[in-house]
Amino acid sequence: MSINQPLPLSEETIRNALKEFGLEVSDAQVYQIQEYMKILLAWNEKLNLTAIRDPLDIMYRHFCESMYAGVSVPMEKGRLADVGSGAGFPGLPLKILMPKLHVFLIESNVKKATFLAEVIRGLGLTDARVMVSRYEELGEEVAPLDFVCSRAVGDFRVLLEWAGSKHVAGREVVLWIGARDLEEIRRIKIWDWRDPIPVPHSMQRILLVGTKKVLELPK
Repeated sequence: MSINQPLPLSEETIRNALKEFGLEVSDAQVYQIQEYMKILLAWNEKLNLTAIRDPLDIMYRHFCESMYAGVSVPMEKGRLADVGSGAGFPGLPLKILMPKLHVFLIESNVKKATFLAEVIRGLGLTDARVMVSRYEELGEEVAPLDFVCSRAVGDFRVLLEWAGSKHVAGREVVLWIGARDLEEIRRIKIWDWRDPIPVPHSMQRILLVGTKKVLELPK
């Protein structure tokens, strides 16, 4: 798939969009966003990676919303798993924003996993690995995890029990969810939940951050 096409968005447009989310990036990071979007748009012609087609909408909905966790949760370094990575959101934008993160992109669809590997190669990212698997089948391959992130999961309880299990040892979970899912997730008591964080430019989407509860041993 050819990516020899004009840049989808200018540097100024990218910086202005990120600024609305409280984000600042270097010239090198702007270039990585531009290259990532070029690859995404080229592959999206044949592989349905995102229903959003307009580059500016992709910038706001996918890149800005993903990177927003970087100003909301201290995660400058550590081990992060992006569950159900799909087109790479939020894992790859977070890796661009915070290069010291060690990122696992968990994606069971082989074609989407191939796309993710192409983005990693094209952007020259290190410490970013694609795991072609269902997340439930992974454990020691990714453990221990500092952060478990997801924007596309069906069964929250299964994900959160997996993230908090001994063989995964997740420390924090970061979820991009609709407000309607908030109460269901809060009922899962193995995590201490912070107050929800509204996502800029959205009426319904929020960030929800949970920290694994420490079980007190009987005295």
